[in-house]
Amino acid sequence: MTDEEMEKSYRSGLPGILGVIDTAISKMEAVILAMGVLLMALNTVTNVVARFVFGNSIMFSGELNRILIIMITFAGIGYAARHGRHIRMSAIYDALPVGGRKVLMIGIALFTSLVMFFLLYYSIIYIVDLYSKGRVLPSLGLPIWIIYLWVPLGFLVTGIQYLLTAVKNVTSHDVYLSTGVVDGYKDTETEV
Repeated sequence: MTDEEMEKSYRSGLPGILGVIDTAISKMEAVILAMGVLLMALNTVTNVVARFVFGNSIMFSGELNRILIIMITFAGIGYAARHGRHIRMSAIYDALPVGGRKVLMIGIALFTSLVMFFLLYYSIIYIVDLYSKGRVLPSLGLPIWIIYLWVPLGFLVTGIQYLLTAVKNVTSHDVYLSTGVVDGYKDTETEV
């Protein structure tokens, strides 16, 4: 299965209800990311046209793009973890035999999961602090804390995804980068 086919028809490598939940979250992430990028492009193009045709920018355009960037970024980290797309520095990892890779991948996934849950905790504290200050966006009038709700949600989904990756590696024979991506390199050489 190619990357394009996998992204179009993601199926979790997890058994039972975990697989159903993982697949549902994947579909929600895909919709959020697609809609976010499309809305940001539409908002930006509309603002440029308004500025050059009518001589005035759309007052809330910058704030809306800020909200969409936060949403795309923190929905995207879970998506990247699910599809094994995070940047890896793998010189030591690649030099290890399969058993060593498996142990290291379990350790990496568990450590990354803990870091995500740590950041989740601090992002909630940050949102509570913003809530207590009562600040609002000048043009849209939304409380600022609302636009940051994507941050803990993204850390939660990513933390769970890395935890499930560790579980997948403990319970299976192969080494997995995520619950559905087996470790390995594609042949990237091209024929001349």
